[in-house]
Amino acid sequence: MNKVAHYLQQHLVGEVLTSPDVLRYFSTDESIFEIKPMLVVHPRNENDIRKAARFSWQLAERGRSIPITIKGKGTDQTGASLGSGIILTTPAHMNKIIELDPKSGIVTVESGALVGKLQQALYTHGRFLPSVSSSAEYSTIGGAVANNDAGSSSYKYGPIREYVQGLRVVLANGELIRTGRLSKREFNKKLGLASFEGEIYRSLDKMIEESSEVMTEISALGERSNVGYGIVDVKHKDGSFDLTPLFVGSQGTLGLITEIVLDTEAHSAQSDLVVVMFEDKNQAWEAVTRINTMKDGPLSIDFIDRNLVSYVHSTNPNLLKSTVQNRTPEITLFIEIERIASRTSKKIQKKIRKIVEDIQGEIVEPNLEEKTAWLALKDSTSLFISHSDTAVRAIPVTDDADLPVAKCPAFLDRVEDLMTKHGQNQYAIWGQAGSGVIHTAPLFDISQVGDRQKMFKLMDEYYSLVVEMGGSVAGGFGEGRLRGAQIERLLSPQIVNTMGQVKTILDPHNMLNPGVKVRVDTEGLKSIVRSSYALDHQYSHLPRS
Repeated sequence: MNKVAHYLQQHLVGEVLTSPDVLRYFSTDESIFEIKPMLVVHPRNENDIRKAARFSWQLAERGRSIPITIKGKGTDQTGASLGSGIILTTPAHMNKIIELDPKSGIVTVESGALVGKLQQALYTHGRFLPSVSSSAEYSTIGGAVANNDAGSSSYKYGPIREYVQGLRVVLANGELIRTGRLSKREFNKKLGLASFEGEIYRSLDKMIEESSEVMTEISALGERSNVGYGIVDVKHKDGSFDLTPLFVGSQGTLGLITEIVLDTEAHSAQSDLVVVMFEDKNQAWEAVTRINTMKDGPLSIDFIDRNLVSYVHSTNPNLLKSTVQNRTPEITLFIEIERIASRTSKKIQKKIRKIVEDIQGEIVEPNLEEKTAWLALKDSTSLFISHSDTAVRAIPVTDDADLPVAKCPAFLDRVEDLMTKHGQNQYAIWGQAGSGVIHTAPLFDISQVGDRQKMFKLMDEYYSLVVEMGGSVAGGFGEGRLRGAQIERLLSPQIVNTMGQVKTILDPHNMLNPGVKVRVDTEGLKSIVRSSYALDHQYSHLPRS
């Protein structure tokens, strides 16, 4: 055990681990990267996290920086949960649901709690947390908040930031703060604090006041863009102030989230599914555009493309017997409707049916047994992602983009041309059609130098195309390392500089998850690519379904 680990073990209640197999396990997540940490800590409580942060801060003040990365279950696809210093992993001990008010639906939970277990607890009280991603069953709520997750139901309910009411956060120097909307009077008291917290409030307030034009520019990026920090939502016109929007989506680069207060929604135990098949992608997105104008619409509109159906045809044709059978639709839409009131549900289905009939799509309204088969087809993305007979794997380097819905069919045409150009004859495309969030999975053998070079070239051209067509390089989750290298394509130098200022204000020694979101070393990324790719952290589940 090295000196740092020995010191921390003496001062922390939780376990400090340095054995080679532990370090090897925590060197990877679901991304293409591999970074070996110095040590791993399973903090028992908030005080352990505070002590670790304070220790790292004191070292940084003396010129020796040991970075800190807080980690959940390692489902991140951008390398944001990897670090070369101290890994603080919360699921072992900090995993409790602290309080649930069944009347208001407000729940307080520790950051290491699994989203799936939280959902089960909420279901028993007729509530649920919308906007979580497809990895919810095996990922932590802290990770979901740190990524500002957006899943299928975000179509109706928005990303998870819409539900975060407040946080308990350990700052870079070990101070503990509680976030929430402060009135102008309460905020003025914070400005007078002699602590690091007070310094943060003063510096951010000054920066916001002096950057009104940049704030307007950031606002223009749109609600669905998941890049940078939520600085525009911090200070309101009435003088109120809230740090919560900064930490949501910050991927552990501004503070260490230990506890989260969340709002929830009423849950319907049953839902209806409408499936629509199109032979023309333009017709598919015309239908989506029309559905998007409905005042009371569905819960979600997901899609898969013909490439994925073709893959299922060749590898698991039994999955298609009760669904598309021998056909290969260009686009298949999966429209889910909450059955909160049966009359409302039928009304929504009727409107959707009329829209689809006008555009000549083929509509299916499956019964319960058929619905299971169709949902299995929708989730066949997980089969494509995890399948491999060789070292060639589906690699998550073009796995998140947020496009204007009207541009989606043209974008998919351009993506097909791009894949052909780069020799990709088998790939899959899927996503949230109603929100314009698109995932693309190409195949590479990253143990080969040539494939690595092709992979980075494809990624650069892909995200250049996303920006060219008015999209964002991050829609469903944060940009991390992988797409943090792409944000200068999307953001002006003024916005990039503002995001850098936010990072400096809250983390002046650059010790909290450095190299993630902002100031990413693009060339350095190539040196930390894994020698082989596997999803061994998640094989007990359906990865990235």
